[in-house]
Amino acid sequence: GSAELAAVGVSVSVFNLVSKLFNVPLLNVTTSFVAEEQAIAAKDDSDSIETSKKVLPSVSTSLVLAAGVGIAEAIALSLGSDFLMDVMAIPFDSPMRIPAEQFLRLRAYGAPPIVVALAAQGAFRGFKDTTTPLYAVVAGNVLNAILDPILIFVLGFGISGAAAATVISEYLIAFILLWKLNENVVLLSPQIKVGRANQYLKSGGLLIGRTVALLVPFTLATSLAAQNGPTQMAGHQIVLEVWLAVSLLTDALAIAAQSLLATTFSQGEYKQAREVIFGVLQVGLATGTGLAAVLFITFEPFSSLFTTDSEVLKIALSGTLFVAGSQPVNALAFVLDGLYYGVSDFGFAAYSMVILGLISSLFMLVAAPTFGLAGIWTGLFLFMALRLVAGAWRLGTRTGPWKMLWSAPEKPE
Repeated sequence: GSAELAAVGVSVSVFNLVSKLFNVPLLNVTTSFVAEEQAIAAKDDSDSIETSKKVLPSVSTSLVLAAGVGIAEAIALSLGSDFLMDVMAIPFDSPMRIPAEQFLRLRAYGAPPIVVALAAQGAFRGFKDTTTPLYAVVAGNVLNAILDPILIFVLGFGISGAAAATVISEYLIAFILLWKLNENVVLLSPQIKVGRANQYLKSGGLLIGRTVALLVPFTLATSLAAQNGPTQMAGHQIVLEVWLAVSLLTDALAIAAQSLLATTFSQGEYKQAREVIFGVLQVGLATGTGLAAVLFITFEPFSSLFTTDSEVLKIALSGTLFVAGSQPVNALAFVLDGLYYGVSDFGFAAYSMVILGLISSLFMLVAAPTFGLAGIWTGLFLFMALRLVAGAWRLGTRTGPWKMLWSAPEKPE
């Protein structure tokens, strides 16, 4: 039913917001720390034959923190479902209210496996293994697709069945990842160090702040677009969803950049690290340019998949230049994010995002009343362009951890 579908949409938005704030920072920090630790361990053991599983304190620390964060999220989402619906402005007499709370309370049980699975994915990324997480996620989604019709319709659980199917699939994903990780690494190492945990918390805290600053311009853009009425809001939503989805394709380059740079940097292979930087920037520019060309050609037929309303499509197509033309800038900005994380430059990544988010938000507040959606889209483009400029400046001035990359002598063979 429409009320149930809308209720799921609201609940998933709340759940994803919490996940983005707390889980993604843990994923990125884990990737960098594990890549560094693995590289150092591999360098030390290069002349020896491995006969047992690796002991990497970063993996154990990440998994323990993930379990704690996941349990805390589950409790907060379950007990706070009523409050969160109030925050989302869903009134008590709305047909969405009860199913939304019901779905969120059941969905909360999936928080622990999600966070643990993300920590495990970070470890695999640190090993430069992106195949195992892919197989695990595919297996979980296949199970979810099978369970959904059975639990929702055959057994008649409705919206509760949808939540249960998702939670079960999330536990399967976590189980597969931990099972495969346990083949190579001691999951609960006796060498868990308080200092390393503090590094996780400090770096994770910086990235949580960065995520909040990142969400502000996009939330503001949606709010300003909604004030122009449902037709313009619908057109804006098509533009924004396509823009974000295509832009995030280049996030794979950021993951590769982070893992490769963290490995070479921690081993003192600075020449190779510089080659990684220049290589991923070139690939990012080429990828962004290619995406721009494809979107210029295909955005109109692609937009028609979302709606048949001619007025909404007209508004969406007016954003073609924004969607396509910004792709090279977006690609380079995402790659630079991966490079920040690769040398653990979390402080600059966080503080610069706060400043850039504030500047672009102020621009939209001024431009939107006069120029409408064009002012909003220009503000979002400005946000991405400033991220690119800040990253280029950081690399160009060679400050912070980048100073060592260009000035320190190569590690002897």
